[in-house]
Amino acid sequence: MQKINIHQIDFITSAAELKQLPADNGFEVAFAGRSNAGKSSTLNAIANRRQLARISRTPGRTQLINLFSVGEDRRLVDLPGYGYAKVSEEVKMRWQKTLGQYLQHRNCLKGIVLVTDVRHAFNPLDEQLLVWAQECQLPLHLILNKADKLKKNQQIKALRQAKDILKHDYDAQHSVQLFSALRKDGVEILLQKLTQWYFPEQEPAPPEE
Repeated sequence: MQKINIHQIDFITSAAELKQLPADNGFEVAFAGRSNAGKSSTLNAIANRRQLARISRTPGRTQLINLFSVGEDRRLVDLPGYGYAKVSEEVKMRWQKTLGQYLQHRNCLKGIVLVTDVRHAFNPLDEQLLVWAQECQLPLHLILNKADKLKKNQQIKALRQAKDILKHDYDAQHSVQLFSALRKDGVEILLQKLTQWYFPEQEPAPPEE
C-alpha cells in the first residue's frame, strides 16, 4: 500500500500570485486556517520536523503560498493564514481573493485541511472556507488543534459539537478530528486522511476515532 513518506517532504517554492504556482496537475492538499490556530505547528508535527513550516512570532506575517513535495506529482500547500494579522484591509482582501481563486479554480486540489483552535468557535473566514469547499465539492478535514489545552470531557464535547455543525450545516463528506501539534496527538489519523486524498485508487483504511 502506498502512503506518505514524511521523510520525503521537501520545500518546492513560494508563490505570491496564483500564476507563480506549478503546473495544475497531479495531487495537491491545501492547509488553511486562522493565523493563530497553529497551522505551521501542525505541518511541522506531521513532518516530524521543527522548521518545515516557519512559525512566526507575529501571526499572519507570512503572505505567500508555500508548496512542499510529498512524492511524485503530489504536493502539500501551505496557504497564508488569515484573520489575525495587523495588516491593511487592502492586504486582507487580497489574501481572501487569492484564497478563493485557488480553491475554486485549482483542478489538482483534492482536499482541504482546515486548522482551527479547539477552544474557539468558527470565525467568518472559517465559515467562508467551509462554504467554498461545499460549493466546489471538495472534501474538507477539520483539525481541532490545541486539544491539549482542554480536559478530556471538554475535548469530547468540542468534537461532538464540531461533528454536529458539519453534519447539519455543511457537506457530509467533511470530517473532523482532535489534534495537538504540541504533543503530536492525532498525527496518524491526519496522515491517514492525507493518504486517502493523495492515493485515491487505494482502498481506504478503516476510520479511527
